[in-house]
Amino acid sequence: MREQSRVEEVRDILKERDHRLTPQREAILKILLDHKDMHLTAEDIYQASRDKNPEIGLATVYRTLDLFAGLGILSRLDFGDGGRKYELAGEQEKHYHHHLLCLGCGDIIEFNEDLLEELEARISADKNFRIVDHSLRFFGFCHACRGKHES
Repeated sequence: MREQSRVEEVRDILKERDHRLTPQREAILKILLDHKDMHLTAEDIYQASRDKNPEIGLATVYRTLDLFAGLGILSRLDFGDGGRKYELAGEQEKHYHHHLLCLGCGDIIEFNEDLLEELEARISADKNFRIVDHSLRFFGFCHACRGKHES
């Protein structure tokens, strides 16, 4: 039931901005909802859609991801590996978690604590700058890879 309410929420966001939730957009949204704990590339989403929706092309996936990101429905993540990954945006606040990236296996682990509020407030005051979001990434080795990469 939660998935359906999220679909309706996205339908409302799109309607407010004079867009429709087309069957292709809804299919892409459902893939994101089905994989909400993962960080997917456009190609991952395209491959996942091919079984149920073979009419969806890769260009449609990219356009939909750009639209959803522009409307704040999802977050675009750049982990420095040359490709973007996507995840549904948080429902309560913009920066609700950060990421730990394993340099060994490539796993992405979410870190669900925002420790930057005080720093963000200080920067805003010192530089007279309105911060609307931030992203924090830690690079290292997960438990499984640590032994292989420690000297």
